[in-house]
Amino acid sequence: MMMSLLSVLLSAATLVQAADSRPNIVFMLADDLGRADCGFMGGTVIRTPHLDRLAKAGAILDQFYVQPVCSPTRAALMTGRYPMRHGLQVGVVRPWAQYGLPLEERTLPQALREGGYETAIVGKWHLGTFQPAYLPMQRGFDHQYGHYNGAIDYFTHERDGGFDWHRDDLENRDEGYSTHLLARESERLIRERDRSKPLFLYVPFNAVHGPFQVPDDYLKPYASLKGNRQKYAGMLEAMDEAVGRIVAAIDAEGMRQNTLFVFSSDNGGPSPGTITDNGPLRAGKGTLYEGGTRVVAFATWEGKIPAGSKVSAPLHMVDWHPTLLKLGGVSLEQKLPLDGRDAWPAITGKAGSPHEFILLNTAPGKGAIRMGDWKLVIGGNMPDSADGPETGAAPKKGRGKGKKKAAEAALELFNLADDPNEKNNLAAAQPEKVAELRKKLDELAAQAVPPKSAPKAPGFKTPRIWGQAD
Repeated sequence: MMMSLLSVLLSAATLVQAADSRPNIVFMLADDLGRADCGFMGGTVIRTPHLDRLAKAGAILDQFYVQPVCSPTRAALMTGRYPMRHGLQVGVVRPWAQYGLPLEERTLPQALREGGYETAIVGKWHLGTFQPAYLPMQRGFDHQYGHYNGAIDYFTHERDGGFDWHRDDLENRDEGYSTHLLARESERLIRERDRSKPLFLYVPFNAVHGPFQVPDDYLKPYASLKGNRQKYAGMLEAMDEAVGRIVAAIDAEGMRQNTLFVFSSDNGGPSPGTITDNGPLRAGKGTLYEGGTRVVAFATWEGKIPAGSKVSAPLHMVDWHPTLLKLGGVSLEQKLPLDGRDAWPAITGKAGSPHEFILLNTAPGKGAIRMGDWKLVIGGNMPDSADGPETGAAPKKGRGKGKKKAAEAALELFNLADDPNEKNNLAAAQPEKVAELRKKLDELAAQAVPPKSAPKAPGFKTPRIWGQAD
């Protein structure tokens, strides 16, 4: 009897210890951030002290890949699956779109909530609003605050004349600059969290995406900059300040030692050299080159990730889904197979990349894949549809008889170990390597579902409140 009681007590203690070992997760996603604009990435123009300090306390993910534009990257994080598997590989989910992230997908917050986490999204959703089932609180979040669509006004919180600010998927009229409001709500959720559960706090900022808007006080330090570059700099400083407030709230609650911080951009910076700075990497947002898909990123967990380290292993946004589930003690078993791999051994410096290949995207007429140090790009100069001014125009059609010839001419092969900035196309000199990578890319392309991207329906009327029936 005594031994049986002792066994029960030991089992209970083991369960408590396992629960306590699950990290709180604070996942912060910047929108359209230039890879080289933060101080910890070598930037010297814009002040980012809070991001710098947090990054230096952990590991910079130096070869971290995402999708070329916003919604696909978010889909990759939420599902651990490449966006071509759910038709979100082209463009972004527009406000008027009659589709979203497919409901059969097991989302990251859904899985974490099933595993005992409290889950919250504070920021931009951008994965569909046309039916209530597609809204964040129906996709696994216990709490929601912020906006559904891209490119909202930072002060009025409107998009195309419709209001887009919500709390728990209901209209919310909090007034203020959106970056400040997201910081304030994150602080509140950290203070008022359910202390019996670990916390998953997802903070997808709308900063530093256009429209370029920021309170005047943030412009003063950047008087030497011009136009949108000056506004962008102020917006980044405001976002850095928000990150500092979130970290300070974690510290005030005594949560630092058991909190994993992740920070990334959703794609490379747009208009590099004019508005953003992607460093020497080629091109920017909307392209399959390194400047569009290899972004600023880091992970920090005190005592778990070596401070001041740099991870050179190629990783992709899909990897965070299984990595976080494993750290949270949540089963990876699900109906739809994951593309992501557990990246924790690589992040902690104990292993290399878990990937044989990384699919950067496959879409009609274009695609890119990395295998080892080799990268194949097809149609690299065919930009993806970015979330700037949205007219609802139909996608451009093929170019008739010249389409095949143009696609062949656009085929490029790079050795990223020797040529990380993609200046030397080796396709003609390395036909066997081209064939090897193209075979794998074609294999993946055959698995893709058709893109769901579609023009605005004739006669579409902007609702008074996005995501709610008038």
